[in-house]
Amino acid sequence: MKRGTIILLVVVGIFLLIGFNGCSTYNSIVTMDEGVTAQWKQVEVAYQARMDKTKNLFEIVQSAADFEKGTLKEVMAARSKATSITIDPSNITPEKLAEFEKAQSAFGSSLGRLMAVAENYPQLQSVGAFRDFQVQYEGMENRIATERRLFNEACQEMNTSIRRFPRNIWAGMFGFQKRAYFEAQAGADTAPDIKSMREGK
Repeated sequence: MKRGTIILLVVVGIFLLIGFNGCSTYNSIVTMDEGVTAQWKQVEVAYQARMDKTKNLFEIVQSAADFEKGTLKEVMAARSKATSITIDPSNITPEKLAEFEKAQSAFGSSLGRLMAVAENYPQLQSVGAFRDFQVQYEGMENRIATERRLFNEACQEMNTSIRRFPRNIWAGMFGFQKRAYFEAQAGADTAPDIKSMREGK
């Protein structure tokens, strides 16, 4: 075999290897990117479940004629603000994520205060739907914390992958960007302690 042919075959082989590596890297990053997007949807589902379950809570609480209306209005306003902020999962920026978390955290805090205040109203405690919500409340908060943690883990996997050499070259060529993490406020990973809230701790 001629020397020129051998060189040509070697060059073609190198290009094929680079091409296969590029395809493999691209597919791998796409899989991780979709994993981040899918986990973000789970985060939204957890938050939405909390939103949905509070609809009936408002009506139940309003039925208590002497209930502190200011507390209820605060929760309703926080809920409205939280539902108005949406994020495109393919373009989650640190700023957008911080805005989303701030609104959701405000809603969670006001909801916790509402639950704490509501415990001083015996007529509410006797309503079956309210008792059901109390039972589900901590579970909802724990699920939100779990989904946020899983989201951060998915982001970490992707971000680590696209920063490694030579994947960082392919990631840059294909336009993959680092995904933003949840940077929750201190204590956001723990469900609110209703008893402490009620006692003003």
